Amino acid sequence: MTKSSGTILDDAKRRAATAEAQDGPSTKPPGAILNAVEPRPRGGSAEEGSSNLRSPLARVLGRGSAKEGVHHWWVQRLTSVALVPLTIWFVVSMLSLPSFDHATVMAWMGQLWTAVFLILLVLTTAWHSQLGVRVVVEDYVHGSGMKSLVLALVTFFHVVVATAGVLAILKVALGGAA
Repeated sequence: MTKSSGTILDDAKRRAATAEAQDGPSTKPPGAILNAVEPRPRGGSAEEGSSNLRSPLARVLGRGSAKEGVHHWWVQRLTSVALVPLTIWFVVSMLSLPSFDHATVMAWMGQLWTAVFLILLVLTTAWHSQLGVRVVVEDYVHGSGMKSLVLALVTFFHVVVATAGVLAILKVALGGAA
């Protein structure tokens, strides 16, 4: 349900009155439009930085970027996009094998490009999984100590799994497995 324009205007007036009571009288003329954007002085204040890209509504509500979510979101999307062709390659490659006996699979994994793509698949899958599990832990595990412990364990687990996968592929690719 959306607020009517009267309710939004009332909310803005209430916030302006609260700010005036806390900060002193406003320099705006009595009939000034509340949602008009006023020019900012160049350079900004020391706490604000040299530029302020927050919207007037964000400044009123006091909400801003945590500066972490966008990067995490993009990396998760990039890993998912990378997993699409890698997974298709893996499924098609497996289905094109004449049989799934040990010798055939070992010969297939011993090829250079197969090993490279398998390593990429393992690393990308582990990274994507770690990003997803991290979001779940951050959202649903409460208490900073427990959250930190679980995040450390999740990261450690994914590093161990990725390392074991890469070492296994390299062992087979380099002819170390019998």
